Amino acid sequence: MPPSSVGARSRIAAVHPISATEGGRITVEGTHLTSQGKQLPEVRLGGQCAHVVRASAQLLSVIVPPGLEGDHTPVRVSGAVGETAFLNVGVTVATGLHQVDNPVIDSDGTLYLTYSGARGEQAPVSVFRVQRDGFREPFLSGIPNATSMTFSPDGRLYVSSRFEGTVYRVAPDGSFEILVSELGIACGLAFSPDGTLYVGDRSGTVFRVGTAGHAIPFATLPASVAAFHLAWGPDDALYVTSPTLSTYDRVYRVDHTGKIDEICSCFGRPQGLAFDRHGRLYVAEALAGASGIYRVESNGSAVRVLAAGAIVGLAFDPTDESLVVVSNDTAYRTTLSAASNVSSREGRPLS
Repeated sequence: MPPSSVGARSRIAAVHPISATEGGRITVEGTHLTSQGKQLPEVRLGGQCAHVVRASAQLLSVIVPPGLEGDHTPVRVSGAVGETAFLNVGVTVATGLHQVDNPVIDSDGTLYLTYSGARGEQAPVSVFRVQRDGFREPFLSGIPNATSMTFSPDGRLYVSSRFEGTVYRVAPDGSFEILVSELGIACGLAFSPDGTLYVGDRSGTVFRVGTAGHAIPFATLPASVAAFHLAWGPDDALYVTSPTLSTYDRVYRVDHTGKIDEICSCFGRPQGLAFDRHGRLYVAEALAGASGIYRVESNGSAVRVLAAGAIVGLAFDPTDESLVVVSNDTAYRTTLSAASNVSSREGRPLS
């Protein structure tokens, strides 16, 4: 598409959010971004032309194209003068996955990813691991529909099978043993600091599992059409998302007694959730048009901090606080920068 003729005062003021992966929808804010004619302005991210899905003089909504190199990527609108905007684009670290919940990252920064497969499928590899240098290798096989993963306080990996309703304890060499079974459609996993495991059965029950593998019902929530996703919070409570057929779905907080509170009800299809090292809660939203990673504020509102395609999970790297986000088939690594994303040609932040 040839560039449109925009006014001489056309300027970019900001890009929201300032982090994204391919397929994410970002908003470019500014002045005089469109011309009086019908032609849309050309928006380029790095060397790629981005698809403009909505345009006005003050706002442009564009889709992040594939093929970008990642990291600090300039955003340019045809005819705009002055400041240059930058977008933090996630770098692809693995493809060919079938992820249905969060990835996990161990204390050394090694990333673990699943190939879950169709119901009952015996995939050749259940879990892959990716080293910090990008080297990827099969880690374990033989768990049908590997679904959710978590690390115990002592660093052991645990994996659930939604097909079997079973949770497995995994050894460092990739061998595994059954910890507990007969848990329905076992999805989300989370450990409390005292070593108690919590397992979400998407039919509506969250189980509490002791170290001996004995499971008891802990809380009852609305059944999910997809999966339960669990995370243990810094306030010593369990946090749960469970996508349903409702217009809006909730983030639940369950205290140690099983008391349930709704802390946020603004998501259309919430998926995986995780806390950063500062204790802030982030949720993956898969609703088309609004998909990405959101930070949940103390008042129950949510702020989108990363635009993405159909994201299902996320994990913070404890070694450097970078963020890994996953779609069903691809994992990306990025950061959530709080810095200004528009700078002058001299490199100073735009006031």
